[in-house]
Amino acid sequence: MKVCIIGASGKLGQYMLQHALDRGHEVVAVCREKSIEKLCSFQGRITIVPGATNDRQVIEKAVSGCDGVLTVLVPWGVHNYSSGTAQAVLDYASHDARLVFSCGWHITRDGQDVYSRQFIWLLDLAGWLARLVHIVDIDDQVEACRRIFDSEARWTVVRGSDLEEGDSQGLPVWSQHVGDPVLKSNMTRRVDFALFMIDALENQDLVHQAPAIVGCQTPSALSQTVA
Repeated sequence: MKVCIIGASGKLGQYMLQHALDRGHEVVAVCREKSIEKLCSFQGRITIVPGATNDRQVIEKAVSGCDGVLTVLVPWGVHNYSSGTAQAVLDYASHDARLVFSCGWHITRDGQDVYSRQFIWLLDLAGWLARLVHIVDIDDQVEACRRIFDSEARWTVVRGSDLEEGDSQGLPVWSQHVGDPVLKSNMTRRVDFALFMIDALENQDLVHQAPAIVGCQTPSALSQTVA
């Protein structure tokens, strides 16, 4: 499978690169020109398309001929960065390509997610601080996902819990809604978040789904497995 990874130079992106190569995929990586050096360990094994991920010409070139597109949907900037990236992918990826996007638990598809008071308070605080310093626009990430959900593309939006570093524990478990008991631990290894993204490319059950994930070895996941 020929796969494009948009946002490849970050930690999650680099983990996805390695997982994709381990599975034998041909990989095209998109990252800002100043971040190319972060991918030096992959030199000779991937094709790099430098540029901003919301640059439509960059995305058009990168996704051409790709069977799957994995997008790290970050809320950076205040100029429609997330929605611009998502729209470019939706516009230029092949109509039958698998599109997999990453975001956080705060994204809700059907309004049935249940959030703790602490989660809501922290999200509101983060949003206020982000608007104050003009670095992050969470609302634009919400808009990006709205466009994805409304599209007819073969999309999956993977909603990640809090993340930690560490060796892989295996493929995370998932549930339809935040607040489900299996997700209570709210922790996933970043390397396993990346693994779920790669695995979703070939998991047809996840088409038009927005799985909320948690580490498979967390207490909440293990308790539900035992039950």
